[in-house]
Amino acid sequence: MIEVRDLTKSYGNFVAVKGISFKAESGQILGFLGPNGAGKTTTMRIITGFMPATSGTVIIDGLDIFANSLEARRLIGYLPETPPLYSDMRVDAYLRFVARLRGVRRNEVADAVAHVLEVCGLTEMAHRICGQLSKGYRQRVGLAQALIHNPPVMILDEPTIGLDPRQIHEIRELIRSFAGDRTIVLSTHILPEVSQICDRVVIINDGRIALEEQLSDIPAGTTLEEVFLAAIAREDHAADTAPEEMLEEVGAGHSEA
Repeated sequence: MIEVRDLTKSYGNFVAVKGISFKAESGQILGFLGPNGAGKTTTMRIITGFMPATSGTVIIDGLDIFANSLEARRLIGYLPETPPLYSDMRVDAYLRFVARLRGVRRNEVADAVAHVLEVCGLTEMAHRICGQLSKGYRQRVGLAQALIHNPPVMILDEPTIGLDPRQIHEIRELIRSFAGDRTIVLSTHILPEVSQICDRVVIINDGRIALEEQLSDIPAGTTLEEVFLAAIAREDHAADTAPEEMLEEVGAGHSEA
């Protein structure tokens, strides 16, 4: 359903994403895990078509996100790290507005809004002003706007950041309920988030893929934390030794000459 191929993103001389490739299969929840500054948010923005790549491509259900941008983006529900809410709008009015932007037919908008209000536990908040909601409820509205057009793909960037433990549990349960019918990419730096929700994990470090693994394939008795730390350590070591190896090759070339 989602295929990322050799994706690179540069800002001048700084390379934030360095030729990464991975897949998320249909109906799967994929955890995109990495430390802060690893390139997670940049990758999410490229996958959703909000930002162009320097090179590489992203395929959403057979559609290239760059060559067929409008068609591909219609398949995606996106929750960025900060939910894109209008703070002076009521929740129901905001969701009706988003539904029309996402191409929901006029005669289906009311049903679509009622559905996401119920699914996301927002029915009693429908007439509240978005800016007056707690952070937990703002995250729920963010999930509702991502779900409003019933997309087969959802991209969620740090969906539980800043929430209290009860709110974190509620949002995780909500995301888990989306599984099966949708392909979900969950970007986070929180290890328990991935271990509790996801089927597969991609670990990114310094813009590179350090590990791609089914959680069910992690050996018994090995924690995700151990896997994460080992993958990051290997990637850091590879990055540190690569320049030395290049210098050795150059030196060997000069010696042969």
